Amino acid sequence: MNNKDEAVISVKGLTKKFGDFTAVNNISFDVEHGRIFAFLGPNGAGKTTTIKMLTTLLSPTKGRIRVNSYDPMHEKDEVRRSFGIVFQDPSLDDELTAYENMEFHAILYHVPKNIIKQRITHLLNFVGLWERRKDQVKTFSGGMKRRLEVARGLVHHPKILFLDEPTLGLDPQTRNSVWEYLKKLNKEEEMTIFFTTHYMEEAERVADMIVVIDHGKIIKTGTSKELKKETKTSSLEDAFLKLTGRKIRDENATSLDRMRLRSRVWRR
Repeated sequence: MNNKDEAVISVKGLTKKFGDFTAVNNISFDVEHGRIFAFLGPNGAGKTTTIKMLTTLLSPTKGRIRVNSYDPMHEKDEVRRSFGIVFQDPSLDDELTAYENMEFHAILYHVPKNIIKQRITHLLNFVGLWERRKDQVKTFSGGMKRRLEVARGLVHHPKILFLDEPTLGLDPQTRNSVWEYLKKLNKEEEMTIFFTTHYMEEAERVADMIVVIDHGKIIKTGTSKELKKETKTSSLEDAFLKLTGRKIRDENATSLDRMRLRSRVWRR
């Protein structure tokens, strides 16, 4: 796909239930090739569950998904080769070094041997971890681990990059640096970026299109400008609060989802 009017991600009637609890409720949306797409919602809204269905980690209860024209349920390998992902929860191997984590990922995704070192060197320098490349990840701070996860997600030049709270725990300087690099990749390589965040100013600054989800249902779709105009607010954060309310959300649903899925990564 090379046309920005084509959907690189297509979701139709997607639903996911855990027993009697409906985490995602009959949602539909398209993400055009080469866009930066923000998927926003309060805690427990269904964001992470949706990403896990898009990336083959969860099977839908019903609905249709296409990622880079492939079906995540029946063409798992093809889908996985086309995307990179930075999970909300830590997914690094703490007993390996930063370089070994990157190298393992590169081999897993069949990065050509003659460019693995070049890619790892470039990305570890970008996230400021080259000097710590030989250190075990268990010695890293939370922010350092997050930077390493971002670098690892890019090592195989994915067509689509899924980012679930990618800048959580990063200082403003590092957040800005990461997004400048991602925007450059998006522009130069037409990499599609699908991300969630609770930093509304981040979404307002970088997203081409925004979907707001709450209680498992999509409640609004549009650009930041359109959402602000429709809600008669001056910032995306105010628009978001007007759409989803100001009540503090219980994270129990999200925690339950994490607990159930902790051991399912890449399980067929």
